[in-house]
Amino acid sequence: MLLHFASRARLRVIGTTIVGGLALAACATPTPYQPASGQGFYRNGYSDQQIEPNRYQVSFSGNSLTSRETVERYLLYRAAQLTLEHGYDHFVLADRDTNLRSRTYSTPGWGGAGFGGGFGWGGGGWGPAWRYRSAGFGWRRWDPFWGDPFFDRSVDIRTVDKYEAMAEIVLGRGAKPRDNIRAFDARSVLQSLGPSVTAPDSRPATR
Repeated sequence: MLLHFASRARLRVIGTTIVGGLALAACATPTPYQPASGQGFYRNGYSDQQIEPNRYQVSFSGNSLTSRETVERYLLYRAAQLTLEHGYDHFVLADRDTNLRSRTYSTPGWGGAGFGGGFGWGGGGWGPAWRYRSAGFGWRRWDPFWGDPFFDRSVDIRTVDKYEAMAEIVLGRGAKPRDNIRAFDARSVLQSLGPSVTAPDSRPATR
């Protein structure tokens, strides 16, 4: 009986996540190639910072609808663009990384829900547990196996995943070093990737 109840609770969580994801996809578009805007987790677009006269840190962060491939492609495009803007011809990737960032939250407006996480004892064992505030019941406790935060249907809990690519590049003049696989000719990169780069349209990018 308990296992059956837990299974039903998990199915409700999965169903709500799917519905939330479909709603998000209906009203959002992938992050276009544009300067970064927003703050913290919701900062999307490209940014760069000079470290030394010919060394820069470049990043591109996409929203939840932007694929890892697109994020990494836009990073290379920005690196090539930055190289030419400063009068150089090629760049070398001194360091490069792509991170997956996630955030779980309750959608505002569904009963004014608040959400917090932690670990504690529940159902006879140690595991993750969350507190949330709903309109009808105030603060309640939920863990993924024994609780059901959707009893009053006033809470919509979703997890948002997004990719962020970062690199340090060293700019150089003249032909790229032939023996360095991390070296890229800036003009060739712009020519090759340009057709696949989407510029911003009239609609603002969202998470």
